[in-house]
Amino acid sequence: MVLEFLLRHHARTGSEGALQMAADTCEAMARGGIYDQLGGGFARYAVDRAWVVPHFEKMLYDNALLCRVYAHLWKATGSDLARRVALETADFLVRELRTPEGGFASALDADSDDGSGTHVEGAYYVWTPARLTEVLGAEDAALAAAHYGVTEDGTFEHGSSVLQLSQEAGPADADRIASIAARLLAAREERERPGRDDKVVAAWNGLAIAALAETGALFDRPDLVDRATEAADLLVRVHMDESARLTRTSKDGRAGTNAGVLEDYADVAEGFLALAAVTGEGAWLEFAGFLLDIVLDRFTAEGGALYDTAHDAETLIRRPQDPTDNATPSGWTAAAGALLSYAAHTGSEAHRAAAEAALGVVKALGPRAPASSAGAWPSRRPSSTGPARSPSSATPPTRPSGSCAVRPWRRPPRSGPRHRSPRRRGVPAPEGPSARGRVARRVRVPSLHL
Repeated sequence: MVLEFLLRHHARTGSEGALQMAADTCEAMARGGIYDQLGGGFARYAVDRAWVVPHFEKMLYDNALLCRVYAHLWKATGSDLARRVALETADFLVRELRTPEGGFASALDADSDDGSGTHVEGAYYVWTPARLTEVLGAEDAALAAAHYGVTEDGTFEHGSSVLQLSQEAGPADADRIASIAARLLAAREERERPGRDDKVVAAWNGLAIAALAETGALFDRPDLVDRATEAADLLVRVHMDESARLTRTSKDGRAGTNAGVLEDYADVAEGFLALAAVTGEGAWLEFAGFLLDIVLDRFTAEGGALYDTAHDAETLIRRPQDPTDNATPSGWTAAAGALLSYAAHTGSEAHRAAAEAALGVVKALGPRAPASSAGAWPSRRPSSTGPARSPSSATPPTRPSGSCAVRPWRRPPRSGPRHRSPRRRGVPAPEGPSARGRVARRVRVPSLHL
């Protein structure tokens, strides 16, 4: 959230300091061991200040948020590194976390069998000079060791090293490095893979939908937009009931029993809004509106404060509410951002007013805990997204204006059967007062094709 705040602050004000902080941090992370130099994607966190040794677990929410950050960094700077990392992270999400039903699994474990029957953290990812030689031969192994910082002493445990882009390595033949990386990745695929948590969490899938939709649009990757659409379709078919209420989790295409909480409604609405902006399909805007109506009807207190649970949820000693961000945006700030985005799409003053009321907490929280409210700061002063541009353009604007949002675009029709997503079905408007004044009715969702 802090990186996204810095990028949006630069986009709105032209602050070169904010952009430099974001760019330097993103480069250090992308060069470090916290980033998977072979398969893409980020580990959950690093245990050292230089991002060399990660905790090897990979989370959906981290990678969705960072994929979007690097795409936005490319938009602001044209950085080749940012473009590469955004696309590699998006490809990691699709390749490693996508479920057969079209959603995204929650995480990959940190540990796996090291070949001796013992589960060891990082066993799937680390290398030694001897193992490099076994896979690559002596000459390419020496280059790989220098390029990726693999040493005899090791940077991790028992003489093994986490791959990173060594600062000491000189210029290398790009084609040769690409060949080395491909061979190392193929050899790694033969190792015992880390386990996967196949639980589909609505909120985290909303973050992934937004990331893949925007990344696909920015880099002319319609396949990524397709994957975002399929995940959104799963949320509508499996997680959303006939009253547009969300279930928090599903597995194997079957909804769980836990009711959606505020972050689920907010992040899924954000994903649908991003998909609407990218595809131009109004159905996703309509679904986002349903979810945000429920936020206003069932999660909002007098004065605009937000609760984490709906007013008809299980009664607890104290109804939880928390405006502070952590590894993911808080439900409170995510809802404020989605309400503001919806207002920008539709011109709804009611949603804009609700967003501003929710963001009132930032005035009190921001000076005391700025990092914990970073997700809210980008939402406080929205501005134009700037002139429209083709997503196939290889060069970002020299000075982007406005926010990091992506302008709507449509892909030319393709041959073959149309993909219907979401499926044809009626979804009634939520009961109770609606900020849009929507009366109870059924909405026929058009078939979408991308």
